[in-house]
Amino acid sequence: MNSLSFRKVAAGVVAFLGLSTIMVEAQSTGLPAPISADVLGDKTLTRRGEAVMRFFGLKVYDIRLWTPDRPHREDEVFALELIYDLGLKGAEIAKRSAEEMRKIGYTDEAKLKRWTEIMTKVFPDVKQGDTLVGVSVPGKEARFYSREKFIAAVPDPEFAKAFFGIWLSEKTSEPRLRERLLGGK
Repeated sequence: MNSLSFRKVAAGVVAFLGLSTIMVEAQSTGLPAPISADVLGDKTLTRRGEAVMRFFGLKVYDIRLWTPDRPHREDEVFALELIYDLGLKGAEIAKRSAEEMRKIGYTDEAKLKRWTEIMTKVFPDVKQGDTLVGVSVPGKEARFYSREKFIAAVPDPEFAKAFFGIWLSEKTSEPRLRERLLGGK
């Protein structure tokens, strides 16, 4: 059975059972199905850009930006998907994220400390091949998922803006990566 036939059969089974087709749409786009059930409603996200993050020449992860519209808009739900090439401790990811937030202009040390503590609790250790997805729900929160499940939400709009700004802010330490995520070459 080819993939198109499989999708038709799967959609038919889902419709027959009365389940939401939104989850099928998320699987066909490549994002974890729980994201659709939690935050997308009737929207779908499309991959807009992708890049490779390297640190001293080592590939750390592939990163993809998923948005409902082109170009990317901060006032709409969007997702960043990271597929890790290296194993990292969740605490290391949290610490590095806070350092990058500082570089883009978040300098309130008390707030950065609190955010680091939150990220240390939220971010799991990852190994090669693991996927983590962050979803920005504008004005509300950042939500985090593995390939299989919802991990946690951080109900702080300023944290969400700072976190996603690591890659998408004009002040990012990786401007070429940002350009590729936003659909540039």
